[in-house]
Amino acid sequence: MIRIILADDDALVLQGLAAIIESFDDVEVVGSAGSGHEALELCRLKRPDVAVLDIRMPDLDGISVAQSLIAENLAAPLLLTTFDEPDLIVRALEIGARGYVLKNSPVQRLHSAITSVAAGGTVFSPDVLDFIRTQVRVPAGELFSELTERERMVVKLIAEGLSNEQIAERLYLAHGTVRNHISTILEKTGLEHRTQIAVRYLVGG
Repeated sequence: MIRIILADDDALVLQGLAAIIESFDDVEVVGSAGSGHEALELCRLKRPDVAVLDIRMPDLDGISVAQSLIAENLAAPLLLTTFDEPDLIVRALEIGARGYVLKNSPVQRLHSAITSVAAGGTVFSPDVLDFIRTQVRVPAGELFSELTERERMVVKLIAEGLSNEQIAERLYLAHGTVRNHISTILEKTGLEHRTQIAVRYLVGG
């Protein structure tokens, strides 16, 4: 069962999200918050698997909450918003958020995003991917040119949203070997985290 915290400053949206998400057989809402600070404290208390965060909250925005969750290893943040402004997408990518989905996404896509992020994967809505492909200017082929064939395969699977465990199963590798490959990829490319790996690959895709 995937345990999640929801955060949105609109009480009606929060109630609606909870009703939708609790309809998923494998997801349990263990807390709801109406502000960023409340969401952060709930995550520290409840230790959920995923925190579904609205971007626009008055006291502490969702991206700032996500940054704290990543730094403290509290929960995997999934940013859920109606806002698709470029500056927000860039901020989400910079901090290493693994999920950014628009609120008008189909219910099944929301469920897929939650399960993927909970498993350690990376997921972006089609609108976000379109932005990435048109705005990020680093040539992926050149960036990954010094990687081995196996490392390039790991990059491809990261970009497809697979977790380390799923990559290990796909490539018949030990989990630790996948972690080592990712560390090597980051070192060779100068990237900071797996979200950047996914983004740079998708740019050249």
